[in-house]
Amino acid sequence: MQQFEIAFSGQIAPGAELSQVKAAIARLFQADEALLARLFSGQRVIIKQSVDAAAAAKYQAAFQRAGALLEVRDLLAVPVEEITCSLPAEAPSTDTAPNTAGANRAMLQVTPRDEYMAAFANVQAPDFGLAPLGDNLQPITTEAPAPNVDVSGITLAPVGSDMGQLPSTAAVVQPDISHIKLQEP
Repeated sequence: MQQFEIAFSGQIAPGAELSQVKAAIARLFQADEALLARLFSGQRVIIKQSVDAAAAAKYQAAFQRAGALLEVRDLLAVPVEEITCSLPAEAPSTDTAPNTAGANRAMLQVTPRDEYMAAFANVQAPDFGLAPLGDNLQPITTEAPAPNVDVSGITLAPVGSDMGQLPSTAAVVQPDISHIKLQEP
């Protein structure tokens, strides 16, 4: 049996007035101002989950009469995530030096598959793409010179010499065990 999820994002039908749609939705749900504000905030709000096709059709008809657009989604359908790559603003250079600044890279555009992934819709992520076979992906680095450190004043102490440790002055106290006796069972 098919299961559907009913959600509302605050979208109204073309030609409908927002105040009339809000009043109709308020009558439909006996909603107060706080619930109406949440429903018409632009965020996707799940109205009902795991309903059959008949109930989904009833909800959709009621929302259409009110002038609102309802989203009905099949829960058993596999969501398809659409990814589109934008083209770079400039043509890539033909030189062999790698571009470390990242100024010519295209930005990846991702269409979110659900409300959880919608948080990542406006993330600026570069579209790195794939390098041709045999390209050197490591940036060209120059060997840093070794630091010039003066170690002439450092010496090693001879084996067995005192390294400045203080001798332990606390005497070891032996516990009194004279009162302990063993008895045979």
